[in-house]
Amino acid sequence: MQNLLELDREGLERFFVEVLDEKRFRAHQVMKWVHHRHVTTFEEMTDLGKALRAKLEQHAEIVVPNTLFDKPSVDGTHKWLLGMDGGNAIEAVYIPDKGRGTLCVSSQVGCALNCTFCSTATQGFNRNLSTAEIIGQVWVAARHLGNVPHRERRLTNVVMMGMGEPLMNFDNVVRAMSVMRDDLGYGLANKRVTVSTAGLVPMIDRLATESDVSLAVSLHAPFDALRNELVPLNKKYDIETLMDACVRYALRKKGESVTFEYTLMRGVNDQIEHARALARLMHEFDRRVQMKDAAKVNLIPFNPFPGTRYERSSADDIRAFQKVLNNAGLVAPLRRTRGDDIDAACGQLKGQVLDRTRRQAEHKKRLEAQGGFDAVA
Repeated sequence: MQNLLELDREGLERFFVEVLDEKRFRAHQVMKWVHHRHVTTFEEMTDLGKALRAKLEQHAEIVVPNTLFDKPSVDGTHKWLLGMDGGNAIEAVYIPDKGRGTLCVSSQVGCALNCTFCSTATQGFNRNLSTAEIIGQVWVAARHLGNVPHRERRLTNVVMMGMGEPLMNFDNVVRAMSVMRDDLGYGLANKRVTVSTAGLVPMIDRLATESDVSLAVSLHAPFDALRNELVPLNKKYDIETLMDACVRYALRKKGESVTFEYTLMRGVNDQIEHARALARLMHEFDRRVQMKDAAKVNLIPFNPFPGTRYERSSADDIRAFQKVLNNAGLVAPLRRTRGDDIDAACGQLKGQVLDRTRRQAEHKKRLEAQGGFDAVA
């Protein structure tokens, strides 16, 4: 059975023509039913004939992620823990802010890059997500937002900044982003879909030719020795090699900026010397691209998680760091910490819920060993 969430417009058209022997426009009708109206049964697709609906029942299905946990924050942030096969789970987070609503989407179950400050890295790597599992996160969020009465809560942006390294799951991520940007899908502007990478250089070059989206790079350090420690991938693609790829990307996109993400950790990468070195790196990028503000810096206060050795930088150190960048003429907004009450840092809700599930299972096992048969809530 073909899960229709797995297909972009081109793939769905091909499925209707080659498998169902139907007209191409029927694919467009179904795509709107799935992504605009969030319908998951063919019987509800009332503008399709009974014969076509019967064919679809025989050859296709619409399988969306199973919501294990649905957690709103007092500040409007919303987080979903979504179940995958084999007991796996992923996270998606919606962040409303000043007329825009951004959904942070995962691309893998876990992550293999072992960035030392990332909570997801502590959970190890399991597998890539399918296209259906990636776009399914958008489907779940869009359905939820469509059901709330306040219309300012809407989906305007998607960032591939959740669990995993998106460019290590290139084909599925690019196909899912095609649906995000398709008018028959979620109709997002190209610049409002962003891929974040730790610096997988060959795939940055491939992305530049195959998908017209925004690029964000997880930099986190202006020196190779420090970045080697924080982002081990830097040992393969050092800062110079990475910046060369970013220049090629920006030049190919003609006028599009690249965002460099920088997580601030106390006493690690938050000193004035780091800020000055980062400013020099960004100015060199602008010079090579021949565009003012070609480089944007997104400053991110570190989100602590159990077992980490890192701490969030002090407010004074963050302000001093940002001031150096601003005085150098750089665009360097500070990302506000959102959803603290729902563990909105990537990987935290998954760890919390799975830990609770494990403890419940252990408790149930003890009860059964003692002859008790009560279900554990």
